[in-house]
Amino acid sequence: MDKITLNAFIMLSIVLFAAGCTGSGSSEERRSEVIVPDVQAVNRPHVAVLLTEGFQDAEAYMPIGYLENKDMDITVIGPETGRVKAYNSDFEIVVQKKVGEVSVDEFDALVLPGGKAPAALREDPTVVEFAKNFFNSGKPVAAICHGPQVLATAGVLKDVTTTGVGSIRGELEEVGANYVDEALVIDGNLITSRVPDDLPVFSKAIEDAIKKAR
Repeated sequence: MDKITLNAFIMLSIVLFAAGCTGSGSSEERRSEVIVPDVQAVNRPHVAVLLTEGFQDAEAYMPIGYLENKDMDITVIGPETGRVKAYNSDFEIVVQKKVGEVSVDEFDALVLPGGKAPAALREDPTVVEFAKNFFNSGKPVAAICHGPQVLATAGVLKDVTTTGVGSIRGELEEVGANYVDEALVIDGNLITSRVPDDLPVFSKAIEDAIKKAR
C-alpha cells in the first residue's frame, strides 16, 4: 500500500471511528471496503487479524492502518474467506485466508477486534484451537472489546489480568481472569483494551510488543 493510499485509509478510519461512535452519518456516506494487500515483505513483522461477519469497524481498521504505517504486513484471517461486513456500519473487509490454512509460525502477533464477530468465532473449534495455540506460543496476542471472548473459550485466561468491554466482565471472571477496568492492560504476552476510545494506546502497545519480541 503506497503512502498516499495509506494516509487516505488512516483518515478514513478516523472519520469512521467518529461516525461509528456517535451514530451519525448515513450508511451511504459510510459505505466502503478495505482490501489488505496480500503481499509480505521479507523480514517485516507479519500480523494476523482474526475476524468474521459482524466485526466492529474501527477496532479492525485502525490497528490495521496503524501497523501497516509501521512497516508491518497484515493478513486478515477467519473461518471463511471473502468479504465480511461490520455490524455497526456498511464497511467491509476481505478475509484473505481461512484459519485452517495458516499456522502460528507464520505470524508475529494476533489481533482480535471486537463487535459481534467474537461470539461467532468462539463457536468455531478451529478458530478456538488456533487462538489457544497462538496464546501458548508466547507471541503477542491483542484483543479489544468483545475480542477476549475467543480467549475465554480457548481456556487461556485463568489467573491472567485482562480487560474488555464491561458487558463481558462476568464471563471473563467465570473462567478465572482478573478483570480490571482500564484502557490498556498488559499481562505477559496478552494485550487487552475495552472500547474504541482505547484504540490509540491499544495499537501502540501492539507495535511495542512486536518490536520487543523480535
